[in-house]
This record gives sequence, structure tokens and C-alpha cells, in this order.
Amino acid sequence: MDLRDEGELIRRLQQHDERAFRQCVRLYQDKVYSLVFRMLGSQAEAEDVSQEVFVTVFKSIDSFRGDSKFSTWLYRIAANHCKNRIKYLKRRAHKQTGELDDAAERELLGSSTSTLGQKQASPVEALEGVQLESIVQRAITKLDEEHRLLLVLRDVEELSYEEIMQVTGLAEGTVKSRLHRARLVLKEEIARHTK
Repeated sequence: MDLRDEGELIRRLQQHDERAFRQCVRLYQDKVYSLVFRMLGSQAEAEDVSQEVFVTVFKSIDSFRGDSKFSTWLYRIAANHCKNRIKYLKRRAHKQTGELDDAAERELLGSSTSTLGQKQASPVEALEGVQLESIVQRAITKLDEEHRLLLVLRDVEELSYEEIMQVTGLAEGTVKSRLHRARLVLKEEIARHTK
């Protein structure tokens, strides 16, 4: 979406145009869901939180000042919702099952093969890919929430350091050092489960 179209969408959202809201959801739902799912590790929680994110966008669009890209503002809202849900789940002593359900596995497998542009995987390769994706997702959910957020924003959502700084409010050096630490912890966690 170019800046002119984004500006028009924001203007219509600020007028509380429901068609603009539906367009916003269509344009950004996959990115928001991906971020939230990676942060929370649960399809059901990700669906709930993703809906909450868009409700917040609709209610608070007037507070969007245009200091950053709309998508960056949206990621900031999603990240804050994730942090709140993580705190809520910790208070409730929510136990993650650690297993991705079938729908999430299909989604993850589909996204990994389509984004890499690889040929269709054999059933054994597909199963190994799903198992590895499950291990990686469990390892991501074991990171503390700040490291998890940085890792997902940079390595999964491929945001620039500038965008990550805008989402998190952290300085560039802090982002880079925490991201480095997050990658090290993730590597150790994955190695522990793949031996």
C-alpha cells in the first residue's frame, strides 16, 4: 500500500467508516495474527488478541499522529496487547500445551514453504518441517517477552531496526544487543530439543 492510499485509509478510519475498518482488517490481519501467534504460542489466544487489536485500532485511531507508518503503530498496539495477555496468563498460571494444533501446523507449514519458494515437500519432509516449526515456536515462547517481541519483529516480521525502535521505544543499540541475546538463548533452547 502506498502512502497516498494509506493516508486515505487512515482518514476514513478516523471518520469511523466501517468499510475502511474491514479493509484495514483484510490488509493487516495476517501480519497481526502472525506476530500475536508467535508471541503467545496459542492459536486460540492469538485469535482473541488479534480481534482485540483491531477493536483497539478502531477505537483509538484518532490518537494516530502519523509520526510513524500506520503498520508500525499497529504493531505497537499488537505488542502491547501481547504483553498484557502474557501477564494475564502468568497470573492465571496458564500452562501452554507446547503442541501446535493441526490448523496452526498447516498454516505454519504453508507459510514456510510458500515464502521460501521451495518445491512441494514430501510427506516426511513436511512432517519434519512441522516438527521443527513446533520446536522453534516452543523455544520462542520460553524467551522473556521483551526478547520474544524483538526476535519476532526482526526475524519473523522482518521489520527494520528503525521500525522496531518505534514499536518498542528502545534505542537502536539496546534493540541490537537484546536481539543478539535473544538469538543466543533461542539457539540454545532449540539445540536442547533437537539433540
